[in-house]
Amino acid sequence: MSTDIRLGVIGGSGVYEMSGVEIVQNHEIHTPFGQTSDRVVETTIGGRTVMFLPRHGRGHRLLPQEIPYRANVFAMKQLGATHLLAISAVGIMREEIKPGDMIVPDQLFDRTRGVRESTFFGDGVVGHVMFADPFCDELRNLVAASAESQGATVHSGGTYVCMEGPAFSTRAESHFYRESVKPAVIGMTAIPEAKLAREAEMCYALLATGTDYDCWHESEEDVSVEAIVKVLHENAELANRIVQDVAARLPQTSDCECLSAAEFAIITDRASIPEEAKDRLRVLYGKYLD
Repeated sequence: MSTDIRLGVIGGSGVYEMSGVEIVQNHEIHTPFGQTSDRVVETTIGGRTVMFLPRHGRGHRLLPQEIPYRANVFAMKQLGATHLLAISAVGIMREEIKPGDMIVPDQLFDRTRGVRESTFFGDGVVGHVMFADPFCDELRNLVAASAESQGATVHSGGTYVCMEGPAFSTRAESHFYRESVKPAVIGMTAIPEAKLAREAEMCYALLATGTDYDCWHESEEDVSVEAIVKVLHENAELANRIVQDVAARLPQTSDCECLSAAEFAIITDRASIPEEAKDRLRVLYGKYLD
């Protein structure tokens, strides 16, 4: 069954404000999983509703480990978002990718330490979603096409290694990832964001901005915050244009399988699920619990 599409954008550093759009409303949302990183800004782009949330909070106040990922994804779902576009700064792990290039990965490798809340399930409800392909192919391809149309150098596909942070990699770690995982990029926020988006039955894709060569590149300077911020500022306008183009390209409806990813996920007997748990998850799974 087709679903009406509504786009949500979770942005990283340098993409807090989108120019050329009409701001309709600011939503301050408290969810069963806590408060969001910041207010969700509801905008209109080309007559379509697009919601934006700064992942680290305005002013970049939250470490990757401190981001309320569950609250952020839940709030987007509660506001009606069906498609979630993440925008993130990343380190580059391949020679052919240059600072300022855009990468749209198709795989994830989790190197976080399990301290981040990464599921909506638990506390009386057991569920398991498929996560073999963590990004939505339909949205991913559309994002790559939008980035190309806006003049970006785009690398479609590749693995995103998600490290714990907040410190950058050691040189040994950087070489280990390059040799064993062979990723395209490395970052700190795609996990658990992508997992939660899948559990919330949302189409999820990530537009990554390459900022630096981590510390593996022998002929380039080691990663520095100054270099990263410089590239972020240079690419903010481009990323905003890509978001607007994505909004224009999205069809009105979708029957993507991501939108029913949790249909058979819950294995707990419905009669055994506490009412409190049902209430907590109703926004996400009401159609499966009632």
